[in-house]
Amino acid sequence: MAKMTFLMLMTVSLTACGFQLQGAFSPPAGMERTYIETSDRYSPFLREFEAQLRAAGVQLSASADDATATFTIFADETDQRVLSVSARNVPTEYEVFYSVTYSLDSAAKLLMPQQTLTLTRDYTYDSTLVLGKAREEELLREAIVEDLVRIVMKQISTL
Repeated sequence: MAKMTFLMLMTVSLTACGFQLQGAFSPPAGMERTYIETSDRYSPFLREFEAQLRAAGVQLSASADDATATFTIFADETDQRVLSVSARNVPTEYEVFYSVTYSLDSAAKLLMPQQTLTLTRDYTYDSTLVLGKAREEELLREAIVEDLVRIVMKQISTL
């Protein structure tokens, strides 16, 4: 009985404060057929973004002429920087970053102005574990891309 009362009290408290579970992506009106304009058709961001749009039921258009919306990717770049070095001047820590600049318009109406989103992750480097660290860097880039796409999809769903 006490557990049931506690659960009911928690449920009422959470709904009273405005808490709601995050739902699936729902595209705004006008994004039924979306054309993605980009100079790099093979970028990791583009592949993940297209997959998420398809999963949400958005039809990707092959040309801007028959699209109801255009998502433009102006810049899509990833790289790494050295964060720290050892006393022998050997890198011991790297920062991986991924940056995307994009905008969204629909029927000559700007839905989302051009903006840049950059995410970074850092990792330690050990020259005796080259293969493992290369794989770690690759996994970090994949995680960054997934996070970037998730953030962009959330921004779009609030339109």
